[in-house]
Amino acid sequence: MRRVVRRAAQAAAFGAGAAALLTLPVALEARLKRATRPLTDEWQRLPIEPRGETLLGMSFRSPQVDALGLDARATLHTLLSYPFQLIRLGAYWNRIEPEPGAFQTAALDWQIDAAERAGKQIILCLGPLKTFGYPEFFVPAHRLQQPFPEHTRITPSAYPSLLAAATDFIARLVERYRQHESIVAWQLEHEAVDPLGVEHSWRMDASFVAKEAEAVRATDPNRPLMMNGFLAASLPVLLSQWWQTRDQGDSLAIAERMADIIGIDYYPRHAVMALGSRTLYLDGSRGSWQQRRWKRLLARAHARGQKVMVAEGQAEPWEAVTTPPNPDRQGMYSCLPQHVIENYNACMRRSQHGASLYAYLFWGAEYWLVRQQSGDLSYMQAFARLLDQA
Repeated sequence: MRRVVRRAAQAAAFGAGAAALLTLPVALEARLKRATRPLTDEWQRLPIEPRGETLLGMSFRSPQVDALGLDARATLHTLLSYPFQLIRLGAYWNRIEPEPGAFQTAALDWQIDAAERAGKQIILCLGPLKTFGYPEFFVPAHRLQQPFPEHTRITPSAYPSLLAAATDFIARLVERYRQHESIVAWQLEHEAVDPLGVEHSWRMDASFVAKEAEAVRATDPNRPLMMNGFLAASLPVLLSQWWQTRDQGDSLAIAERMADIIGIDYYPRHAVMALGSRTLYLDGSRGSWQQRRWKRLLARAHARGQKVMVAEGQAEPWEAVTTPPNPDRQGMYSCLPQHVIENYNACMRRSQHGASLYAYLFWGAEYWLVRQQSGDLSYMQAFARLLDQA
């Protein structure tokens, strides 16, 4: 989602002919700052909202582990040693099926086994086209001979063989892992119908996703289905997101229609672009209009008997580069250690102190380990303090 928001923010904030009504929101939410900031001990003094019955956890991103140069097994075992309840794992189609006829699940097998031995509950993201973690699109090359045309919706009628392969992949994964009681939900796709942004403007059609959902439920009718969507934190991004997905709704709208558990991806502060020695950010962390969106979403979900969770709560920097920077003895403006706690607190408060949230998953745990290896323990310690006091 990072690339789509960057492009959306650029278009909304700087596009020619932007509506005058955006002037005030942009002015209130835009920040031109130096990207690196001094580290402080503010995270040690912040109050922590009680979680109530909300499960706490994180996502484990295999692609990000590789991008950061970490050892996958050591990283996962270190993270699993912390006393959280829920972890989200991803089945990356092009890694499991690197060539025709392959079905290589060893890497996912050991992740599930390790999580079970640590006593964690698991949400398994099945993909298949989109799975969390950059670049989000993980279709094997042999399943898609030509790139999707830009500015199109991917429909079942246009891609029948891809849909057949995707649903077969889903069924094989669910059949393999459905006996694991630790798996409490299947996640279908990642921000299913939103465009990928700068890299791609194509989008999945809701009918394609509906066929995939049928495959999940046919293979395992008992476990809940989770689908996630990006909850824009700034008004320019919200308007641009609406414009791009207005024909069928965004991923949160599709999740409301199809899923048992609605996952919110929440990133209140992110870079738009670097401008010389400074970076332009959008910061919607204090926007009161967000609270109304949360309230309406929660009310609709509860009326339908759906659960709501934060599938991705920002806990690592989102700068104008793909891999979060790791500055020596400094932090990045978009997510300092205190923001790990502040973002959690904001979601708990908007959800009536956790009573309405099924779970809250922190996004960025692999980055915390990179920081720790570089001598900055504050991200990991902020997380540990939150687990201890929530």
